[in-house]
Parts: sequence; structure tokens; C-alpha cells
Amino acid sequence: QVQLVESGGRLVQAGDSLRLSCAASGRTASNYAMGWFRQAPGKEREFVARISKIGGATNYDDSVKGRFTISRDNAKNTVYLQMNSLKPEDTAVYYCAATPLGGTQTNRASYGYWGQGTQVTVSS
Repeated sequence: QVQLVESGGRLVQAGDSLRLSCAASGRTASNYAMGWFRQAPGKEREFVARISKIGGATNYDDSVKGRFTISRDNAKNTVYLQMNSLKPEDTAVYYCAATPLGGTQTNRASYGYWGQGTQVTVSS
């Protein structure tokens, strides 16, 4: 198993940047592809970005493409989400997730391990 702990969420203004971190413990992080999801009040949890086990492949939802960057440092067992040009509609709880599956996994059902989430609030 792998345990995930997110950090870095806070209140920011529109146009600001923010970096979220996800620290993995337990099994070696490089055994897992990692994803970021988010859930706004009253909405379903949605895919944001994912990165392959060794970081060679990334995918993004269209709503964040060009603004967000996912990366990982397997030596530190940590995954990051750099968020630039933040918009009020980016306001949500952001969750880190892990899956042992290969391929481009953007469906939340593919991820068996989740963190507790970190709140990001973007004011206009």
C-alpha cells in the first residue's frame, strides 16, 4: 500500500501561482502512476492531471492545459502540481491519487489510493 499526504493549498487571488505537493510513503512511489483530481462544492470529483511511473508521460484536462504542470521526484517520493494563472473556477479541494496501472488513467475509478485533499481557493 501507499499513503498520500497533500499540502500547499491556500487562498490566492486570480492570476496567482501555487504549487501543491503530494508526499507518498509506504511502497516506493515509482511503482505507481500518480494523478491529481479536484472536487468543487456540489460537483463530481474530476481529473486534473496524471503522470506516469517514471515521469515520462503526462496528461491534462483541457481546462488546465497550458496553466498547470504535473511533475514528480521519485527520489523524494513526491509529486507536484504547479498551478499558474489561477482562476476562480479552479477553486476546489485537490486530491492526490495513485494507481499501479499502466496506460493513460484519467478515470478516478482506476486510482485505488487517495490523500485527504488540500483546499485551494481562488478569489476574483
